[in-house]
Amino acid sequence: MARYAMVTDLRKCVACQACTVACSAEWAVPAGHARTHVRTTPLAGSFPNLTSSPVVGQCNQCDHPPCVEPCPSGATYQDAGGIVRVDTDVCIGCGFCVDACPYEARFINPRTKKVDKCDFCRPRIERGEVPACVATCTAHAKYFGDLEDRNSEVSRLVFRDGARRMETRTVAVGPNVFYLGRPEHLDLVLSSYPPRPPRLLTAGAAWTRLLKPLVLAMVGMTFAGQAVAFFTQLHKGEGDFEE
Repeated sequence: MARYAMVTDLRKCVACQACTVACSAEWAVPAGHARTHVRTTPLAGSFPNLTSSPVVGQCNQCDHPPCVEPCPSGATYQDAGGIVRVDTDVCIGCGFCVDACPYEARFINPRTKKVDKCDFCRPRIERGEVPACVATCTAHAKYFGDLEDRNSEVSRLVFRDGARRMETRTVAVGPNVFYLGRPEHLDLVLSSYPPRPPRLLTAGAAWTRLLKPLVLAMVGMTFAGQAVAFFTQLHKGEGDFEE
């Protein structure tokens, strides 16, 4: 069974944002949001020996994705290839998974009101193609493939060349997006944008986001039903009086 992974070589990345544009076009991502984004770390060091690094962020398709368990509808799941996916027919847009993601790689799509994120362009994989961001990378800095295939390029980059996961001692969930680069740049990326501990659902959050709107909707429907019954009876009563 394939286990999909991606490697970004930060030594080659020129931060041109072509991957972000290609991804947004492929998935019609609304303005102001991104499934794949490119940032640059703050400058480090002292003048004149200053340095910084670009970093490409996206869903890391973690081995142990913290976003799956908090999903109350079961819309977020991990498929057989290790890719974390979202069934938009089931998603209720509560945003619990958004809070749980250590890499802040999820967002609520303002057009669909559902959660949105990278899934390694799963439909393209099924057609035998690489993800849109890999196909469009102008610097050929992104690699995609099966980590279980010893002959694949991503397997070589991870197991032979030492591509690194961006995780910490406190947040280690097995991300399957790896990075190559100068050690000081990889350290700078991790210190600048470390994964944060998952923010899991609390009772207060459940009431505010999920139960409260549901209860209010039910109360509203009850009042609406009573109002319809009242005016229907009133109308019938006036008819009887006129007769």
